[in-house]
Amino acid sequence: MLDDLPPFMTVEQAAEVLQLGRSKTYELTVEWECTSGASGLPFVRFGSQKRVPRAALVRLIESTLDRPPAA
Repeated sequence: MLDDLPPFMTVEQAAEVLQLGRSKTYELTVEWECTSGASGLPFVRFGSQKRVPRAALVRLIESTLDRPPAA
């Protein structure tokens, strides 16, 4: 399924894949920027537009699956 996604997605498209709201997904991009990539949703800028790489979504999903849930 993830292989069918475009290489770069809008934040709205990424939100759909993650089944999150648009605002929460934007919040995660801001978190990634503010923490210098320590947490949040990675993105790249094309001009003033934020785009989420498919590879970043795959890594985020895989890292989430590898961690036990917070207590």
